[in-house]
Amino acid sequence: MDHLALTARCALGLVFLVAVIGKVRGRAAYEAFRRSVPELVPLPRGAASAVLPALVVAAECAVVVLLAVERTAAAGLALAAAVLLAFTAGIGRALRAGVRASCRCFGMTPSPLGRLHLVRNLALAALAVAGAAAVLAGAPGQPHPAGVALAVAGGALLALPAVFADDLAALFSSAPRR
Repeated sequence: MDHLALTARCALGLVFLVAVIGKVRGRAAYEAFRRSVPELVPLPRGAASAVLPALVVAAECAVVVLLAVERTAAAGLALAAAVLLAFTAGIGRALRAGVRASCRCFGMTPSPLGRLHLVRNLALAALAVAGAAAVLAGAPGQPHPAGVALAVAGGALLALPAVFADDLAALFSSAPRR
């Protein structure tokens, strides 16, 4: 087990888990997320606008499950990278079109989408690719417990700024003026 791979699995697993929970924690949360999707991806009315949000949640759930199992970690990291790049493309399209869409990434606050979301998703996608490469390189041997503990803690620490990026940006942008 490679420590980079474990760090990536933990960080991305937590990010996607928080995203799923935020979107499905209640009917109102899911409905707000469902309504936000057409702002990012122009869809025809009807079934497509109902199916895509459900597919997003299903893909995010699949990432969490795949990352939790060592045998499927490479697939989970690849799926995480693909999902994050798809989100990045949708956000980029919306920003170029001048759409003032809200981010329901974690279902919590309706923060307006911006470059921060692009950077966050690209950084997470890069982590997924690096983690997948580490899994595929496959460092054989028994991992040291201290290394595992550090990798898990590092993954949790990496997940925090990703999940709370909007809050951190708001905190630092509202500095008192003199």
